[in-house]
Amino acid sequence: MSGGYLLGLDGGSSSTKAVIFDERGRVAGVGRECVALEHPQAHRVERDMAQVWQSAAEAIRRALKDAGLGGGDIVAVGVTGHGDGLYPVDRQGQPLGRAVTSLDSRAAGVVERWRQSGVQDQALAHLGQVPFAFSPVSLLAWMQARQPERYAALGHPLSCKDWLRLKLTGEVTTDFTEASTGYTDVTSQRYSREGLALLGIESVFPALPAVRLPEEIAGYVTPEAAAMTGLVAGTPVATGLHDVTASAVGLGNVEANMLTIAAGTFSINEVFSASPHPDARWATRNGLRPGQWMNMAISPASSSNLEWFHRQWGQPGDGGTAAFLADMESALDEAFASHSRLIYHPFLYGSPYAAPASAGLFGLQGWHERGHVLRAILEGVVFNHRVHVDALASRFTIRRTRITGGGSHSPRLAQLFADILGREVETSATQEAAAWGAAICAGVASGVFESIDAAATTCEIDHRYPPQTGNQRECQRRFERYQRSIDALSSLWDELNVKADATLSAEASTAETSSVEKSSSVGASDSRLAHDTLSAKESKRL
Repeated sequence: MSGGYLLGLDGGSSSTKAVIFDERGRVAGVGRECVALEHPQAHRVERDMAQVWQSAAEAIRRALKDAGLGGGDIVAVGVTGHGDGLYPVDRQGQPLGRAVTSLDSRAAGVVERWRQSGVQDQALAHLGQVPFAFSPVSLLAWMQARQPERYAALGHPLSCKDWLRLKLTGEVTTDFTEASTGYTDVTSQRYSREGLALLGIESVFPALPAVRLPEEIAGYVTPEAAAMTGLVAGTPVATGLHDVTASAVGLGNVEANMLTIAAGTFSINEVFSASPHPDARWATRNGLRPGQWMNMAISPASSSNLEWFHRQWGQPGDGGTAAFLADMESALDEAFASHSRLIYHPFLYGSPYAAPASAGLFGLQGWHERGHVLRAILEGVVFNHRVHVDALASRFTIRRTRITGGGSHSPRLAQLFADILGREVETSATQEAAAWGAAICAGVASGVFESIDAAATTCEIDHRYPPQTGNQRECQRRFERYQRSIDALSSLWDELNVKADATLSAEASTAETSSVEKSSSVGASDSRLAHDTLSAKESKRL
């Protein structure tokens, strides 16, 4: 790649980043653009899809400017983005309303109905995962019941990454990792009509996009996209992968039993395996290729809590969440030196538990200050990660642990992870692991790298944090107290969410009635076209 660079486009939950790398993974330029989250009503968290694309295009322009490069210097583009949620498009590839993000919980009633009827257990065995409220299959079931006209007009159910790639190339595809967000048989790793029928949404099968491997070329930058981004028309675009898996690739964790922790909006904790091991405590999804699986224990309860803290106590123009937290260092020093026993439950948007958990701060007294509250939030976030890590460790032998996201390059936070998990934690020299994972896919697609595995060896570790014995003992006591508080309060969660539960129960009841009384299907008004589309796409599916 003489004189050339790779671009990784990362569509996150709250912002989109474009990062330009050289072939060794060194960052040459970064562009970042925020996209507002919309909360039209309780339990709904949406984004304008046109704005998502515009933010990506502007981020690419900013990255090129930051690197002092032109579009012709970019050899290939790789795309990643937040997983789950739903970016629906019509048959012309245009947005079908606003995107539903993975922080949305409108489909909780649907999921609860599946739990009560035993569908969840069947889904775990067949699909390798228990559908969450933010799972695309759950959102599609909700749409079928609550918005049947929108459901019937659906052209393709896409992810954030797939939408960005569609705008770059004009091609509708998805990748092997993203296809397994509830659409595939856990054993065959292929789209499953039976699984969709189990969930009552078999009619969406013809709309599922064709599947390609992450390192394949999925298309080329169109003239229209080139005009918006500054890239050169015809630049190859790799299929890319789910950002959870992209983070593992960017950290060099591409083999079995290597633990990747991504402390982003979601608490992400994951290990690859050479065989499927479905368990209700994690989702068993496709790995990088057929015959490999990714086991991810997740919940929407990580650094989103820090962003919430900043929104409540930050000031306009203070530089954003990261800068605000950096300014809190002295307050944190005092808080960690004190004997505060504050407990925080980081469940602003969801939790690992079946009950409708809510966030909470316990033990608060008049002498506590912002630093004590922030310390409790940091500990609560890491405690929640540990719940997931302990679950994975009960089945998989974890040989090493690497972490990214959520300020994990802060020595304080990295050490806190090590002490609470009781494991040595490694951080990478690059702070853009997901974007680098996407760029690696672009490098393989364009011939820069031989394979994803070979490219992943370029990951350089900058620090290792072994657990400190004294801190570890105290962290264990605090973790046990945290777990006791969860057990004590879980019986109240239903009562605290009684209004929301009534709404969700009504929606679940409507969904159940609709599934029996209606025979709505995607493209029902043009069944011949749906059949022709299915025939064309089945030949491309893995």
